[in-house]
Amino acid sequence: MPEPEIREIVCAHSPDSDDAYMFYALATRKIRSPLVNFRHVLADIETLNRKALEGVYDITAISYHAYPYLADKYVLMASGSSVGDGYGPMLIAARPLELGEMKGKRIAIPGRKTTAYLVLKLMEPDFEAVEVPFDRIPEAVLNQDADLGLVIHEAQLTFSKGGLHCVIDLGRWWKRAYGLPLPLGANALRRALPEEVRRECCRLMRESIRYAMDHHEEALNYAMQFARDMEPDLADKFVGMYVNHHTLDCGEDVPKAAQKLLDMGYEAGLIPRRVELEFVR
Repeated sequence: MPEPEIREIVCAHSPDSDDAYMFYALATRKIRSPLVNFRHVLADIETLNRKALEGVYDITAISYHAYPYLADKYVLMASGSSVGDGYGPMLIAARPLELGEMKGKRIAIPGRKTTAYLVLKLMEPDFEAVEVPFDRIPEAVLNQDADLGLVIHEAQLTFSKGGLHCVIDLGRWWKRAYGLPLPLGANALRRALPEEVRRECCRLMRESIRYAMDHHEEALNYAMQFARDMEPDLADKFVGMYVNHHTLDCGEDVPKAAQKLLDMGYEAGLIPRRVELEFVR
């Protein structure tokens, strides 16, 4: 009897050290499958959000904010979420500012479907958003192309090198206000895939994250090539912030927090329809 043909799964994620860390075992084929083979595509999160609207990739990293717009095409994977527990995206400025001073200001944002943008709008609706590639936001603030900047990814740990100041940490604000972690990104799986393929993808994702956690040093060494000139200690800290027990399995707190976030977005008129989050394992 001929062996079944292995199906290629196109898996898209951002070129960041935390994503590289969690996908290490799959990208280097430390973990393999008799059913599927992963091909990796790298792009920034706002590009992935837009591609997901078209259902381009089998598995894709998305912002939780984007899910209501693509829930007809994708279901969320229980493994792979990036969650800030008492920390998260930061609003930065060239000088110390009080929170009330951001009202009406021009703020550089990494994309209108990012979760960071949604949380900022919930906290303060009155500002002018200026879309800037996420890795150029500190520069935009320094060059006065924007009054403030909303930083995600590694810039949360490196923005102060340029003399910039943190106005507020949105993850800390969310935790104090609602007592919940802040779900930022997730892995989404195309609904149209056969059931056995979906189950296998979920298994591989979970095992890849567990492998990285169990082989931390080698996975971190691999991830360093995506760390955008961060020192190893800082990259280690960043990976630890966003690849944790919430990433291995979303549990109950992450779906609860994400549902609250999206419900608040709908009630504030920032999201066009209410959705019920759906996770698969």
